[in-house]
Amino acid sequence: MAPLADRAARLGSVTEVVHTAGLSPVQASAAAILAVDLLGVALVLEEFGRVVAPGGAEVVISSMAGHLAAPLDAEQERALAHTPADELLDLPFLGQVTSGAVGYALAKLANHLRVQAASGAWGRRGARINSISPGVVSTPMGRQELAGDSGELMRSVIDASATGRLGTPADIAAATAFLLGPDSAFVSGTDLLVDGGVVAALRTSAPSQAA
Repeated sequence: MAPLADRAARLGSVTEVVHTAGLSPVQASAAAILAVDLLGVALVLEEFGRVVAPGGAEVVISSMAGHLAAPLDAEQERALAHTPADELLDLPFLGQVTSGAVGYALAKLANHLRVQAASGAWGRRGARINSISPGVVSTPMGRQELAGDSGELMRSVIDASATGRLGTPADIAAATAFLLGPDSAFVSGTDLLVDGGVVAALRTSAPSQAA
């Protein structure tokens, strides 16, 4: 990742960075998901944090799954937020993750935590960093998930959400453009949930509906 960041800086001022790479539970094992969705993001934050220009901004595409992950204790959260990227996958509690779905949610929660932790260093360079947590989006990956074992549950929560529909790539692109642009100049170190209201529906459903 360092050569990529250095190459980008040699080509000109690095003012906009968008990290979109990721694997979902139907696509890969827990180990692969942690390597790409967790470690990959950490490496981009570290390396592009060295070269981002004043006035620059980065957006990490995370997932609403990070808002639904099982709670961690304070020590685990600190470890995910601050452990150097090359040591992340050696954290003992990550070695116990064998479920792709658990690994995915944990990686996305870690994205939120690392963006928060990185915002101070980015700010000292005059730059901003945020993440976006999409819901279920009509992309090849999203359609794979809908066709998988959890597809029926996913459709039911979409139906119960405020918008009642899948997201589109344009929905996420618009949110990304906002966080990269001047209208969000006072926004840094936060996560923007762009899920059509799915997380809100899950958190506020009556017991009979949730069941």
